[in-house]
Amino acid sequence: MSKPALHVTTFNIHKGFSQFNRRMMVHELRERLRRLNPDIVFLQEVQGLHLGHAENHDDWPDAPQHEFLAEDVWHASAYGHNMVYDHGHHGNAILSRFPILHAHNQDVTHLQFEKRGLLHCRIALPDGPAAHCVCVHLSLFGYSRRRQMTALADYLERQAGDDAPLIIAGDFNDWSNRAGQQLTQRLGLTEVFSRHDGAPCRSFPAALPMFRLDRIYVRGFAVHRTEVHHGQPWSAISDHAALSAHLARHDR
Repeated sequence: MSKPALHVTTFNIHKGFSQFNRRMMVHELRERLRRLNPDIVFLQEVQGLHLGHAENHDDWPDAPQHEFLAEDVWHASAYGHNMVYDHGHHGNAILSRFPILHAHNQDVTHLQFEKRGLLHCRIALPDGPAAHCVCVHLSLFGYSRRRQMTALADYLERQAGDDAPLIIAGDFNDWSNRAGQQLTQRLGLTEVFSRHDGAPCRSFPAALPMFRLDRIYVRGFAVHRTEVHHGQPWSAISDHAALSAHLARHDR
């Protein structure tokens, strides 16, 4: 038996711009996420502040992107800035219909020119214990990714123990499909798209996905259905496809 469904989505939003930064798409992004209507949203490359874009685009939101996207729909949100520069900063965000009990951005930077963080939120779900939710955007380099996976496992072993519900989602940049072994072995996680053939889904580029970069890992949940949102209109919004999973909590 399993408890009622939970819909989660992960999306690298490319700072609110289309592929190759041709068009500002943050308004279309908000509308598309609202139509999709997930309970918890894991977002990467979220623009917390950009003074240049605010000056150059009349319809640039006054609020940080995570607040603009969450407004009136996801009543709780958290943001962790990773890359900071003179004119602004960007990072990861989590939007939630349910209360966020605690939020922490864990710095896992390995290469100083490539700032990375793990945004961890403990979220009070309607039924049962709170779930530990982590939004990740890992390094482009394999050695750095392995170090970041180790740091993530170390952190969650301390924070979530052996059996607390876990959802880890984001852009893993894992071209070779090696990162998951560390997570599945150490934390007892399942990658939601890997149930049938053992491989995560193709998610990049969004127009015609070829590479398996984005992931959703879970512990303590049954996977009812998964979706890859690619092609139009998603490929006009970002260079990554969005991924969704419909989950149900395991009875204990």
